[in-house]
Amino acid sequence: ALGIPEERLMEHAGTAVAAAVKALAVDTDRWGEGPIVILCGPGNNGGDGFVAARRLALAGAQVVVAVVATEARPRNATAARNWDRIASDVGIAKIHAPVARDVAVFGQGIEKAAVIVDALLGTGVRGTLRDPVRSAVDLILRARGMGIPVVAVDTPTAIDLSSGEPSDPAVRADLTVTFHRPKTGLLTRRGIAHAGKVLVAPIGIPPEADRG
Repeated sequence: ALGIPEERLMEHAGTAVAAAVKALAVDTDRWGEGPIVILCGPGNNGGDGFVAARRLALAGAQVVVAVVATEARPRNATAARNWDRIASDVGIAKIHAPVARDVAVFGQGIEKAAVIVDALLGTGVRGTLRDPVRSAVDLILRARGMGIPVVAVDTPTAIDLSSGEPSDPAVRADLTVTFHRPKTGLLTRRGIAHAGKVLVAPIGIPPEADRG
């Protein structure tokens, strides 16, 4: 975005998510009552999740990161650098879930989570989700059904950012931290139903980036 380093944007995005997650956990008396569970996909959305994990751990939270992707280390260079920053961090528990069975095993203790963070797919998808992401979305929905708050990174996974139309299944969040500006899809009736409260976090992209 206008020459701004991707790493700086990701750092700002993940920091904003961490602040929102902590505020929600404190407001709901869940801070310190269990781990913050962050489900990360293979791309930049997962990279935002890695930054949030690092920030939350520095703030004193117990953090569990589940990488829901074929490879534990992302191919995207910026996301990979942020993975490397937490890979040896003993304060962050890390799980690799490349197949649906791994997600199911991981999900057996999900009721202990204080907050769930959806950092799976930031741009949304069209059509049916494929495993292991589909299983991860089902897990998030199950956790929310238990009363565990869900925070989505940029957009709930499987919500189209233009129309707000969900794929099947799609994450329902209590809070969505989106970046730079409100996304059209999150302002529609269907989008609002899945995004919950929408917080727009500035990450350093100037307004003129939207022009032209």
